[in-house]
Amino acid sequence: MEKLITDIEGLMEAFKVDARSQLEKNNKAAGTRARKSSLALEKLLKEFRKVSLAATK
Repeated sequence: MEKLITDIEGLMEAFKVDARSQLEKNNKAAGTRARKSSLALEKLLKEFRKVSLAATK
């Protein structure tokens, strides 16, 4: 679970950097990277939900 949280934090930071770059510098490649990060983040968040539900049982 610890590694999962670390991975989520890393992807969130990467998303923030790329999203800011797209917004402030109009960098289209950064927007693509931000979308890719968001998709990977979605998968990890679903895994986190599954693991956290199993831990409460």
